[in-house]
Amino acid sequence: MTRTLCPAATCTRVLNAAEQDAGQTLCTPCVDLIGVWLRELPLQITVLEGSRQRESSGDGTGGRAVHRTAPLPGRADVLNLLGPAPWTPVQDPHGDQHGPLSISGVLIPWVRLITEELRWNPPVSLAPDDLAVWLARPRPMTWASRAPWAGDYRDELHELMGTVRATTSLRPRRRAVAQPCPRCDSLTLTAVDHQLYTECSTCESMYTRGELALAARITVATLRPDSA
Repeated sequence: MTRTLCPAATCTRVLNAAEQDAGQTLCTPCVDLIGVWLRELPLQITVLEGSRQRESSGDGTGGRAVHRTAPLPGRADVLNLLGPAPWTPVQDPHGDQHGPLSISGVLIPWVRLITEELRWNPPVSLAPDDLAVWLARPRPMTWASRAPWAGDYRDELHELMGTVRATTSLRPRRRAVAQPCPRCDSLTLTAVDHQLYTECSTCESMYTRGELALAARITVATLRPDSA
């Protein structure tokens, strides 16, 4: 079978036989990451909503803070991320539109593409958290994983999540796993909150929790002395 690289810009994996037989254009770990990001977005949006107001402080002397210019009504970075976006593309012949897209601005084109291709009804609400929940449903996820643009989809969400996490300072924890890698036997397995796979930083193998549990049982069985 032809070796096919995962099209995601930050992924170096090769699609395995099962993934190719299923018609996937994106490797399963990348598909899982998309689901993780989309399910995380509503939680991040809650934090963003609570961070709208710009923090202010006095001059340290008990008096009011003095601003050279009128202060913004809120944090510009947060307001930009939470801003609305139209369902249809905006024509911008003069290049007036600039700056990073809002969360809705990133998600709406993908929702529109899927609904138009499959003739599905779009979400009732275009709020960013509702868009993320809709995209995270099993049917849109499965169909997107087989689309020719799946790599671009994954890359855009990767960039969006980097911006969102940098704004909220809220990131999933990475922790060491106290178990040797079933493949290379090194103690370099790490797991990230909410992600399906545990990864070995030495040999770059990836395992589900079930696979690691099975490997642990096999190791214990081989170390157990014979009962005879």
